[in-house]
Amino acid sequence: MAAPSELPVTRHAGGSDARAADRPQPVFYYDLASPSAYLAAERIVAALGVVPEFQPIAAPVAEPWAHAPDREARMAELERRALVQGLLPLRWPAAWPTDAALALRAATYARGIGKVAAFSLAAFRQAFAGGRDLAELDTILLAGAACEIHPAALIKALERSSLADELARASAAAASLGVTHTPAVRVGEQLFVGEERLEQAGVAVSGGAT
Repeated sequence: MAAPSELPVTRHAGGSDARAADRPQPVFYYDLASPSAYLAAERIVAALGVVPEFQPIAAPVAEPWAHAPDREARMAELERRALVQGLLPLRWPAAWPTDAALALRAATYARGIGKVAAFSLAAFRQAFAGGRDLAELDTILLAGAACEIHPAALIKALERSSLADELARASAAAASLGVTHTPAVRVGEQLFVGEERLEQAGVAVSGGAT
C-alpha cells in the first residue's frame, strides 16, 4: 500500500502527452464516511490512468444501503473486495455510518494547501483500516500528521466557518451534477457514479467509448 504522500503522477493511458494535455482533469468526488469511496480512492489512479482532482463532499447518504435489510451482506462484500485489492482487512468504526462532517472540513482545508489526496487517503485508512471514528478530533489529527499537516494548524483551521461554507458549496455543486452518492467521477461532461463504474471512467479519460 502506497503511503499517502506517494501518489504516483501517471500519464493518460493510450495517448500522447499532447492529447492528454487537451483533456480536462477528471474530478473524483468522495465522502469520507463511505467505505466504497475508500476502496475507490485506493485504486483511483490505476483505474483512471491519471491523478484526478480530489473533491471531498458531504453526500446525502454515506452508502445507499447503509440502513437496508442487506446491510450485513453488503459490508461483508466490501470486506472481501478490500482483501482482493490487497488492502488491510476492512475494520468498521463502531458508530458507522460515521458523522464525517469535521473530517470533511479538514479535507477541505487540506485541499486548499495542496494535500487533499494525501490527507483523504490517510483519513480513509484511519476509518476503514484502523476502525477509528472520523467524528473524533484525534482521528483527524492522526490523518493530518500522516501527511505533515501540523496539529495546531489543523485545529485552528477547523475553527473557521468558511471551511463549512466551502464544503457546502462543493457538495451542492456535485449534487447539481447528479452525484447522489460517492464515489463518483466526472470526466468532462460525463459523470460516473459508483465504485463499479471506475473502469468506465478510465475509458472515458483515455478517449475511448463508454
